[in-house]
Amino acid sequence: QVQLVESGGGLVQAGGSLRLSCAASGSGLSINAMAWYRQAPGKQRELVADITSGGRTNYADSVKGRFTISRDNAKNTVYLQMNSLKPEDTAVYYCYARIRRGYYSDYGDYWGQGTQVTVSS
Repeated sequence: QVQLVESGGGLVQAGGSLRLSCAASGSGLSINAMAWYRQAPGKQRELVADITSGGRTNYADSVKGRFTISRDNAKNTVYLQMNSLKPEDTAVYYCYARIRRGYYSDYGDYWGQGTQVTVSS
């Protein structure tokens, strides 16, 4: 069974920083892309940032220069460092990973349970 477990959300003042972590658990995992999405109340889920297994990154325009995505392949973990936070960054943040278990398995899409990030003005 594959699980993505997130941590690091919370309440922070505008201008502050938070670091989110997401660890994939399970045996024999091969992880392709990893990403962070977010969903604010009344809005659709949106991509925040993604990273390939080789470390190539992509960011939403709204977070460029403020957020940094990284991953530790040895730990099957992806991180999101969020600096200069704004009230409009308030949302539930979800971890995503494309994972297969074993060389002959197909890749599947996996999601974390979500972690709340609240930025006060």
